[in-house]
Amino acid sequence: MGDYVDRGYYSVETVTALVCLKVRYPHRVTILRGNHESRQITQVYGFYDECLRKYGNANVWKNFTDMFDYLPLTALVENTIFCLHGGLSPSIDTLDQIRALDRVQEVPHEGPMCDLLWSDPDDRCGWGISPRGAGYTFGNDISDQFNHTNNVTLIARAHQLVMEGYNWCHDRNVVTIFSAPNYCYRCGNQAAIMELDEQRNYTFLQFDPAPRRGEDHVTKKTPDYFL
Repeated sequence: MGDYVDRGYYSVETVTALVCLKVRYPHRVTILRGNHESRQITQVYGFYDECLRKYGNANVWKNFTDMFDYLPLTALVENTIFCLHGGLSPSIDTLDQIRALDRVQEVPHEGPMCDLLWSDPDDRCGWGISPRGAGYTFGNDISDQFNHTNNVTLIARAHQLVMEGYNWCHDRNVVTIFSAPNYCYRCGNQAAIMELDEQRNYTFLQFDPAPRRGEDHVTKKTPDYFL
């Protein structure tokens, strides 16, 4: 659900793997756009510099950011789970309004496309000004009305660090799923993914951060074929 880059030292490898999976399984993999799939943001938060460091020029960065323009903004799973990176927009009431957006462009600084990638749920009702400087905050009343209007049961989104990898809010109208463990190599958070069975029941799988090389508690295990 977005933000595949700017999240560590291996953004190029991460987004390359995702694109390969999309090519291999085009009808089974959907790659949504996040607010970091952007030319402006990636020049500030690391992906641009990573491409320069690894390839000596910005060609790879340009090719990836051109590709980002074509990523979908939202997805609807089993007609009941609305997936996106950020959150809702005061300019959007229905899913048809999202389908009508001209999304093949750089992420704008304002407007409905920006809101879908930048907004966050909030404990306060109604719409609020986002402290991020882009998008909005939205309350339980907003998400409840959106779900009712569009006949969906859940908004699944990412965009915010949650220590256990996932977090329910808005009376379970909204769930935040964060899949980057030990964010920025210092937060110590778990990662999570959500699985959906044939009865549309949710299961969350949580992952601890992988040990890093050079850490005291990391021990090298002898491969089985040497035993």
